[in-house]
Amino acid sequence: MKVKFIDKMGSDLSVVNAARVSFSKTSEWESIPEAGPMEGLLSSQDEKLINYLAKHNHWSPFGHASMQFHVKAPIFVARQLVKHQVGLVWNEVSRRYVDHEVEFHMPDAWRGRADDKKQGSSDEEIDINPRGSMVDDYEQVCKKAKWTYEHLLSQGVCPEQARMVLPQSMMTEWYWSGTLMAFARVCNLRCKPDTQLETQMVANQIDAIGEKMFPYSWAALTK
Repeated sequence: MKVKFIDKMGSDLSVVNAARVSFSKTSEWESIPEAGPMEGLLSSQDEKLINYLAKHNHWSPFGHASMQFHVKAPIFVARQLVKHQVGLVWNEVSRRYVDHEVEFHMPDAWRGRADDKKQGSSDEEIDINPRGSMVDDYEQVCKKAKWTYEHLLSQGVCPEQARMVLPQSMMTEWYWSGTLMAFARVCNLRCKPDTQLETQMVANQIDAIGEKMFPYSWAALTK
């Protein structure tokens, strides 16, 4: 799972001024650091304002700042994350148009089923190929799916149909853009320890970038 930061619009100061415009007022950075990731330091009043906005669910000022990412992850992770729609835009690679090399997610370990809930996993690791078997069942399935996909293409089958044999573990990639408040909602849900580990891996990377790019607002939105 890989999240690449592409671009951003606005800053913590953008959030402050989007709120202060209601009173026809404007703030400035209190100081500009000579080095470091922060664009500037807010006054204590502006920091309190950001915390007030987040605490009382005044979301619109946080919509005036945004981030853009390029994400690479398995399809089963992408299908969980694409459910987040409000304030976000998603453009994904399509195997209707491309037929380049297929890549699959290979987990480091197989987790056991959780005992106390219908979803999620436990800390138990499952050996899916016990008794010293030399055959990895999962790897064999992926290889067979890849072979079948490529064979269908070689027979002249169109990519939009040949892709039907590819499993959810196939890697996909997408551009993901959205407002600060929208990505904060994603991370508030998907960084929790009871969410799927692979999805957490994507959300945690976004969380780290959001904290770096918008330190005041991100702290207020993701407390």
